This record gives sequence, C-alpha cells and structure tokens, in this order.
Amino acid sequence: MNDLVNELQLKIQRLENELNFKNGLISILSHDSKELFGNFLWLIKSLEQQTISEADFFKLLPQIKNDTQKNLQTIQDSTTWLKTQYGDFKINPVKIAVTDLYHYLEEKYAARLKEKKISFHFKGDHNAFITSDVLLLKYVLDKIFNNAVKYSLPEQDIYLQASTEDDQLLLSVTDFGTGMNEKYLSAIYTYDNPIFLGTAGEKGVGLSLKIVKNFISLLQGNIKIISAENKGTTVTLFFVNL
Repeated sequence: MNDLVNELQLKIQRLENELNFKNGLISILSHDSKELFGNFLWLIKSLEQQTISEADFFKLLPQIKNDTQKNLQTIQDSTTWLKTQYGDFKINPVKIAVTDLYHYLEEKYAARLKEKKISFHFKGDHNAFITSDVLLLKYVLDKIFNNAVKYSLPEQDIYLQASTEDDQLLLSVTDFGTGMNEKYLSAIYTYDNPIFLGTAGEKGVGLSLKIVKNFISLLQGNIKIISAENKGTTVTLFFVNL
C-alpha cells in the first residue's frame, strides 16, 4: 500500500513539475514576444509620425537587434523542447566520445572564444565515452557552455572535464568568470530568477537552463551547480556509465 501511495505521489509531483514548466514557458514566450513587437511597432510609428529623428531611430536599432536575437533564441529553445513532447519522440542512445563533444563546442564557439580571447581546454579521460541521446546531450552542453563563455572575462580559461565516480560518468564545465551569489542558486530553475548580463553585455533568455534540467531528467541524469561570486562556476552532469 505504501509503495502505491509513494508511486502516486511521485506521479503527481512529476505532473505538477511538467505543468509549471509549460506554464512558465508560455509566460516567457508571450511576455518576450509582446515586449519585442510592442517596441518595434512604437519605433516605426514614431518615425512615421516624426516624433523621433532618423538619427535617434538608427541609434535604437542595435537594441532592437539584441532583443530580436534574444527572442529568436527563445523560440529555438522552445522548438527543441517541443520535439520531445510529441508522442513519437523516443530517446535514441548512442555511444559518443567525450572528446567529440569537446570539439563540437570548440568549433561552434570558435568566433566567440576568439573575440573574448578565452582558452578552452579538455581535462580528464581522453578515451571516455558516454551512451546518450545526441540531440538532447548537445543541447544541454551547448547551453551550459554558452553561459560559461557569457560570464567569463577576456583571457580567462574554460574547462570541459570528464571523470568517473563509482558507476557514473561526470561531465563538468568550469569557468572562472563572474559567478553568482549562493542565494540565487536555489532559484536558478524558477521563473522569477534575476537575469544577469554577460561580461560583454550579453543578455540571457531566462529559459535555457529550465529546458536543460528537463532534458537531463529525460536522460535519467542529474545536474549540480557550484558557483561563487567573482570566482566562477562549475556545472557538473552525472550520468550512469553504461
């Protein structure tokens, strides 16, 4: 009887988490889209009605561009998540070399790493493999690494490390950037956490880490974040080592 009650409680909790996630996703999409198009419409009307000059119009365009890029990222993240919600979606586990994941990040972020003069290194077992879903795992690492680059200062280092602990494979991304106060860590996956600007003024979309946690759950893994203000952040992913 107790086992049945515990199972029902877990199912209820899972459903509540999914509902909160979907409601939060809808809230972010509606708020950000409304704000972007509202600002864009105001800008066009102001130019048409000549309440702002052409010079001021062009001065505001970079901000509109940044907001558009942020909204596009939100839509792309949402689309990736929606793919996992279709009835025919199934986790497709394949054997992946961890060094291939390192080179994937190194290549994708080459321009931003060069722009900030950040050095990216691999540490740990160069022969490590992980059996996981490529789409979900790359999304997770992409978002974690994106934050590491965003909050790193120029000429700092970022590490991807692979290690084993008992029957688990651990993947860690470590940066030595701005970090965050411990009081914010507990709220990092909620929808009321503050948005921090990157060291080059990059703005977060407030959604990626929430989807990351959702995907980690689908991959039957765990995530742990250790961060200290002005010292940096380490995000560690734990997977059963098959």
